[in-house]
Amino acid sequence: MSEALPLRLHHHAWLTDDQEATRRFYEDVLGLPLAATWTETAVISGAERAYCHTFYGLADGGALAFFQFADPADQKEFATDVNFTPFRHIAFKVGQETQKAMRKRISEADYREPDTFVTDHGFCFSLYITDPNGLMLEFTVDHPEAEKTEIERRATAHADLARWLAGDHTSNNHWR
Repeated sequence: MSEALPLRLHHHAWLTDDQEATRRFYEDVLGLPLAATWTETAVISGAERAYCHTFYGLADGGALAFFQFADPADQKEFATDVNFTPFRHIAFKVGQETQKAMRKRISEADYREPDTFVTDHGFCFSLYITDPNGLMLEFTVDHPEAEKTEIERRATAHADLARWLAGDHTSNNHWR
């Protein structure tokens, strides 16, 4: 691997209006541990603001992070309206047993479609769930031949993109 590439995802940050609801979801439902809570005051955009920044750990050392401001006016200022779409999500590779345990906890916590669903993409099998903050997550189990598939897709990535851009929209997913 090239040293010029990032080593791993350090964290992905998102805003939350309710740190405890977020903690319950990530720790109790998904099983991601609360790895750190930073409570800080800093000058942001010209004003001093107090906020809480939580991190939920991943096995590789990366994290999902959530900010909540103490002042509701600050919270409103930094909130972003995002139209929901399943095509905007964060995907994580998990093992089959981890995904199975997540599905069990999700069901026990009474999450149902459309807030959670599964999709067989052919090259992977994915569990999707939307968190209390509107952030969609995907937990993916790779197909047993994932390494072979990855080599094939890497070898043809530029040609596949050029073909698509030229108007040939034929599927190259022969696993689905």
